[in-house]
Amino acid sequence: MAEGGEETKPQGGEEAPRSAEEYAGEGKAGLVGTFPSAALNIWPPSQRTREAVIQRLVQTLSTESIISKRYGMLSLSDASDAARRIEEEAFASASSGGSATSVDDGIETLQIYSKEISQRMLETVKAKASSESMSSPATSPPPSDGGATVENAAPTAAGEESSASSPA
Repeated sequence: MAEGGEETKPQGGEEAPRSAEEYAGEGKAGLVGTFPSAALNIWPPSQRTREAVIQRLVQTLSTESIISKRYGMLSLSDASDAARRIEEEAFASASSGGSATSVDDGIETLQIYSKEISQRMLETVKAKASSESMSSPATSPPPSDGGATVENAAPTAAGEESSASSPA
């Protein structure tokens, strides 16, 4: 080493400059020989990735988020249980299509997994919101078809009977 930490090159026997094509060809051949077992595996996700998904679900379900503003938050314990169930069900559903034999198959399976998680998360928070609204009668949901409810129809029917039975 020379002063200042710089390496010096030997003066005798220097190589002639090479073209970019020569470097590119060497890089491709070098990678294949150096990393023979390196492959891009998209599916299945590692256990570490699955745990990260669960932690993100817990955070989304138990803290203020767009979903919790609309449907309400779950307790940390309920969110943890729900997140594990959601992830396991989504993983099983996505895995049921068989193993991913190519990167493209892995990407498709990962998309299915992601969609399953989203769908199951929404189903979970909607079910919670629905069960809470059922338990408090003051906040009962409006009729879904926009028509009259049984409570509104009963007085009308009774009123018709009383006017029909009264003398005209």
